[in-house]
Amino acid sequence: MARGNAFASKRRNERIAKIVSMVVLVILTLIVIFPIYWIFRSSLMTNGELYAYPPSFFPPAWRFDNYAATLKEFPFWIYLKNTMTIIVPAVLGATVTATMGGYAFARLHFRGKNFLFALCIGSMLLPSMVTLIPQYIGWTRILHLDNTYWPLILPHFCGGGAFNIFLIRQFVMSVPRDLDDAAKIDGCGYGRILTSIIVPSIKPAMIVVALFKFIELWNDLLQQVIYIHSQDNFTIALGLSLFKGSLKSDWSKIMCATCLAFIPGVVIYLIGQRYFVEGIATTGLKE
Repeated sequence: MARGNAFASKRRNERIAKIVSMVVLVILTLIVIFPIYWIFRSSLMTNGELYAYPPSFFPPAWRFDNYAATLKEFPFWIYLKNTMTIIVPAVLGATVTATMGGYAFARLHFRGKNFLFALCIGSMLLPSMVTLIPQYIGWTRILHLDNTYWPLILPHFCGGGAFNIFLIRQFVMSVPRDLDDAAKIDGCGYGRILTSIIVPSIKPAMIVVALFKFIELWNDLLQQVIYIHSQDNFTIALGLSLFKGSLKSDWSKIMCATCLAFIPGVVIYLIGQRYFVEGIATTGLKE
C-alpha cells in the first residue's frame, strides 16, 4: 500500500511538473511572439488608428490593401532578388567549405593540425570590428570590388566562420571510425569517404550551418552598408533602412515593409527548424 501511494504521488508530481512547464513555455512563447504580432497588427491599420489611445489589440478593420500600397513604393521583389544573389552562393560556399574543414580537423592527420585548429577556434575571440578596416581596404583599394556583391560572398567560402567548422568537426567525430576503415578496405579515398559516408551522417549539422549563415546574412546591415552604394543593388536590409528614413511618420507602410522583410526568413527557418533543433541537441555527442 505504501509503495502504491508513493508511486501515485510520484505520478501526480510528474503531472504537475509537466503542467507547470507547459504553462511557462506558453507564457514565454507569447512574450516572444507578441512583438511580431504587434507589427503585423499595426501593418493592417491606418496611421490614425495607430495613434489612437488606448491602443486596440486587434485592428478595427483588416486592411490588407496596405500591403499593395506599400509594394508600390517599396520594391520588395528587387530587394529580395538582390538579397538571394548574395545569400545563396554564400550559404552554399560556407556549408561546403565548413564541411571540408571540419572533416579535415576530425579525421585527417597532418603536421600542425592542433595548432591550426586552436588558431581557428581562437579567431572566434577576435571582434569583427578589428578586421573591418583591413578587409575594406583590401576589397576596395587593392581588388577594386566596391559596390559589388563579391566582398559579401567570397569571405564565406573559407568555412563561413570558426564556429561552423567547429560544429561540423564535432559531428564528424561522432561518426564511428569503423565506417572509414571499412570504406578504405573497399578502396575509397578521403573524398569518397566524405561524400558517401560522412556527409549523409552529418546532414543535421550541415543544415544548422546553412541556417546560421542564412540568418546572419539576412540580418547583416553593416557589411552591406559598407560595400553597396548603388540603390539598384540594395538588399532587403538596406532597402528597409532607406524606406524607413524616407517615410518618417508613415508607420503603417513601415510596418508593412517590416513584415515583408522578415517573412522569408521565418519561412526558411520553419522549413529547417527540425534539423536545426536536432543538430544543436546532438552537437558533440559520440555514439
